[in-house]
Amino acid sequence: MASAAAHAKFAYVGCFTTGERNARGKGISVYRIDSGNGNWTLVQVLGTLPNPQYLALDREQRYLYSAHGDGTEIGAYAIDRQTGELRFLNRQPTDGRNAPALVPDPSNRCMVMANGPGLAVFPINADGSLAPHSDALVPPGEPGPHRKGQNSPHPHHVLFDPGGGFLTAPDKGVDRVHIYRLDATSGKLVANDPPCALSRSGAGPRHIAFHPERPYAFVVNELDSTLTAYRWDAARGELEPFQIIPTLPTTYTGNNTGSEIAVAPSGLFVYASNRGHNSIAIFAIDPASGMLDPVGWEPTRGSTPRFFTLDAAGDLLYAANLNSDSIVVFRVDHKSGQLTPTGQVVETGSPSCIVFTRP
Repeated sequence: MASAAAHAKFAYVGCFTTGERNARGKGISVYRIDSGNGNWTLVQVLGTLPNPQYLALDREQRYLYSAHGDGTEIGAYAIDRQTGELRFLNRQPTDGRNAPALVPDPSNRCMVMANGPGLAVFPINADGSLAPHSDALVPPGEPGPHRKGQNSPHPHHVLFDPGGGFLTAPDKGVDRVHIYRLDATSGKLVANDPPCALSRSGAGPRHIAFHPERPYAFVVNELDSTLTAYRWDAARGELEPFQIIPTLPTTYTGNNTGSEIAVAPSGLFVYASNRGHNSIAIFAIDPASGMLDPVGWEPTRGSTPRFFTLDAAGDLLYAANLNSDSIVVFRVDHKSGQLTPTGQVVETGSPSCIVFTRP
């Protein structure tokens, strides 16, 4: 477990906290990671705004920001680099509701948020607090065919491409991946040309991940439990789909929704989580074509893996099982992509996001 500590001194866990979600979380939990054995020790539980379901660090890792499920605000916190503890700075209205994701821009001047119905941009003040949003918009698109989850636009993720020139926003409400440019000086978003990539009707694109070296991007689709592979044109900001593959084994007949996605730092494997099948799907990437082949499915040893993440080296995978109140740690085989549980389980209420700071 020493590898985990080599890449993360503190872990910050966001969770759901409110009764209407049947949640058992207490707020944002801060853990110190032991440099010898990788064990987590609880340092702080900060209860501020309800349902801090998604967290993001600024690019210098001095500040933490939180998006809030069923809420209408974004939170900002200063990090004590010695103790890892958080100090609440301020909050700002999001001009939306039920924000699911946020990300710092490459210049570290703004936080961009999927704020529920659309996107919002918040300039970062010198002290790490957030100014009122400089832009807020609802992207275009017709609702998808599902009565639940597709009655209006709902970008569920925001991520800049590896070059930093484009912002991508998978929108499960209108079956599109929106593409924008951000003027970080003015804090304004401008639709790219082309403005989006269309998904299969009813797919519900949820989260996106880019290949670390090659021009590929991968999107996990929530509503039809598939994964779409795209070619990424970094000059034009264009996504071109070339493969759709199920995230479930053919023998599974139950209900399921896709959730999280990550590409291994090696660029050899893609991982996607299944809520229902309660597994991490593992796909090998053909470096020449980007085509995916299933390697297997690893049970997450818990219920509803809403979120998972890899450490910086790709040695460990952390699966956050929302409905069983656990974070389960897996060792990653770099050659096969297979996952093996380490035996380490962190018990915490309704975990939905994990971010790590460097030592």
